[in-house]
Amino acid sequence: MVLAYGVVVLLLLWFHSRRPVNVKFCSSVTSRILWLMNWSTGLSEEEHCTVERRDASLTYAEFIQQYAFSRPVIIQGLTDNSEFQALCTKERLLEEYGERLVRLSTANTYSYQKVNVRFREYVELLLKPQDQDCLGSDTLYFFGDNNFTEWGSLFEKYSAPPFQIPGTSKAYSFGIAGSGTGVPFHWHGPGFSEVIFGRKRWFLYPPEKTPEFNPNRTTLSWLMETYPLLLDVDRPLECTIHPGEQPQSVGGFLFSLAVGRLSGLWCCTFRIIGGMQH
Repeated sequence: MVLAYGVVVLLLLWFHSRRPVNVKFCSSVTSRILWLMNWSTGLSEEEHCTVERRDASLTYAEFIQQYAFSRPVIIQGLTDNSEFQALCTKERLLEEYGERLVRLSTANTYSYQKVNVRFREYVELLLKPQDQDCLGSDTLYFFGDNNFTEWGSLFEKYSAPPFQIPGTSKAYSFGIAGSGTGVPFHWHGPGFSEVIFGRKRWFLYPPEKTPEFNPNRTTLSWLMETYPLLLDVDRPLECTIHPGEQPQSVGGFLFSLAVGRLSGLWCCTFRIIGGMQH
């Protein structure tokens, strides 16, 4: 899910096939109707936020002292990515990258399986609302494993947050997914994330707390089946992230993500592990 500039080995995908992708489809008309109905119940707390929000007046010193190593924070208006957003519409991306290969990963905690498909095939065939009953191991998303050679002209338009987390190097991870999608609880290093289109709901547990979850079930199934039964003391930190907000995650925190209801079933995100040069 993470590629670091300077140390990453880029996977240059020169081969391709016209054969259909051998992947189980985890979306049906019935499941989509049920999924939309569930939004009015299981996701009714979408605007509930227990992560502190700060505006762009937050200084680097305050960020290091109060948040970088201890607790997550959401920073609003830190950068302007309106140009990058304009380049990330479905139409623009299909026009520019439709025939390029992208690498998909399974939506379980460890993302074992990797599949290469044309970007157009992913968007037109696999980019669907998440089926609550589909296993994460049978669901494929485009997140990370990015080809920085072929997509470099797009990524260079992204304005990264101006804060550096000491002792880290920057890394980028770009992803696109449909409504209700998300990877189960997992760990990785500290960093920033930004939603370019859509919304993303974060669930975070500090290192001393480990939730009960099935690493092969999707975030949506956990959200619908387990989350409503949690006692207040067992609930995670959570918040729904909107475009223009950059949540900072702390290393060691266990977190999961669910993409919210979208216009056009399109969510585009950029994640920066380790922060950026201050």
